[in-house]
Amino acid sequence: MIPAQNKYLATAVQTATPAQLLIMLYDGAIRFCRLGIQGIKQRKFDDVNYNLCKAQEILRELAMTANPNMEISENLVKLYDYFVFRLIEANTKKVAEPAEEVLGYLVELKETWVQAAKLASAQAAGITHG
Repeated sequence: MIPAQNKYLATAVQTATPAQLLIMLYDGAIRFCRLGIQGIKQRKFDDVNYNLCKAQEILRELAMTANPNMEISENLVKLYDYFVFRLIEANTKKVAEPAEEVLGYLVELKETWVQAAKLASAQAAGITHG
C-alpha cells in the first residue's frame, strides 16, 4: 500500500504543468542540497553523500529536459553541469562552501522560474479572457 503522502505527490506530479514540474525539481534540488550541507556540518557523511547525489541527479534531469529550441537552454545546461561539479567537490572534500554556492544559485533560479510561471500564467489568462 502506498502511503498517503506518496499518493499525494504522485497525483501532484501527474497533474502538474511543465512550469510546476520544473519548480518541483528545483524544490527537490534545494532540499537535498540543504540536507547535504547540514550533513557536512554534523559530520554525517553517509547523509552528505546520499543527499548531494540526489541533488546531482535532479540537476542532471534538469539538464536533460532543457528545451533545445530555447536559446537559454545551452547556458542553463552549462550552469547545471557546473553545479554538479561543485556538488561533487563538496561531497568528496566534505566541505560546505561549494554546496552553499550551488544552493544560493538554485534558490535564485527557482525564484526566477516562479516569476516566469506567474507571468506566463497571467499572459495566458489575459489572452483567454481578453
